[in-house]
Amino acid sequence: MSRICLLLASILMLLSSCTSKTFETKELMWKYLQDKNHNYLQEKNVNGYDFTLLYKPTDLLVDQELGDEVTSEKVAKLREKYSQYIYFTLSMSRDNKELLSTTPRNRQEFGAMVNELAFGMDKKVHVFTPKKDTLDLLDYVYPRMYGMSRATTMLFVYPREEKYLQEAYLNLTIGDLGTYTGEVKFKVPTKIIKNEPTIKFKN
Repeated sequence: MSRICLLLASILMLLSSCTSKTFETKELMWKYLQDKNHNYLQEKNVNGYDFTLLYKPTDLLVDQELGDEVTSEKVAKLREKYSQYIYFTLSMSRDNKELLSTTPRNRQEFGAMVNELAFGMDKKVHVFTPKKDTLDLLDYVYPRMYGMSRATTMLFVYPREEKYLQEAYLNLTIGDLGTYTGEVKFKVPTKIIKNEPTIKFKN
């Protein structure tokens, strides 16, 4: 009898770990995402530089566009729009400052880094499976903060294709940006993408 109870408990734990969590507010979701035990947020420090990678669930993008007028139809439409893609937010800093405030040693290096951040990150950031299948970078957003932020933060957008999510994890690598950090690598478990949390949007 005890074996049966143990088996049932194991099945329930497995099922609960494979279901998405729903939060009443985006603030509660953010609190969940920022707990590194849940694997949505990863951090590394290399050669004095801080790298932070966040997988950004669909509903955070929905919330940004939703506005004050919340209807179930609008939520469904926006979820359909954003759920076709995978979103990563990458933040890089040194001494709690943007890269442009700490890394370039002269105007020439400053200009080169601005150009690379604005137009060349498709050659620096790569996402690929353990089998070396590469996901195409569809877009990235680099908002210039002109030294007013504590980090250089960018949003990267990739296609959400089932064949890539069959793997246990995805690799995300960042090439050296003149920081002498070498290539920085993160492993992103695909289960956090397939079972991403949602927000209970209220009409």
